[in-house]
Amino acid sequence: MRYPDAGKLLLRVAFGGMMIPHGVSKLDRLENGFSAIKFADPIGLGQEASLILTILVEIGCSAMIILGVNTRWFLIPLMITMFIAAFVVHGADPFSKKEKALLYLAGYLAIFLLGSGRYSLKDK
Repeated sequence: MRYPDAGKLLLRVAFGGMMIPHGVSKLDRLENGFSAIKFADPIGLGQEASLILTILVEIGCSAMIILGVNTRWFLIPLMITMFIAAFVVHGADPFSKKEKALLYLAGYLAIFLLGSGRYSLKDK
């Protein structure tokens, strides 16, 4: 017997849940004073704005993914963030530096293609 909706729930909770600590660690860095932080500014918004947007995406969008609220819409900023992390921020780095962002990107893309499943609060 197959359980595709349980698999979709597992993907959402795993990838969303594992991303939240990344955002929380950045939030802790921001609360300790931005002046001591070096953060990438890959799209020219400024380091502080880039950090704040990344925190919002990694925490806020991940929480919505876990709950299954408009999952595909909330995946888009996460996929963009992971694409930028892999190919812009770590573009010149070896594969080992890009690997984590690429794994998240692949997981988010899989969830995007599969949808959130029956065990979600609100999705189409």
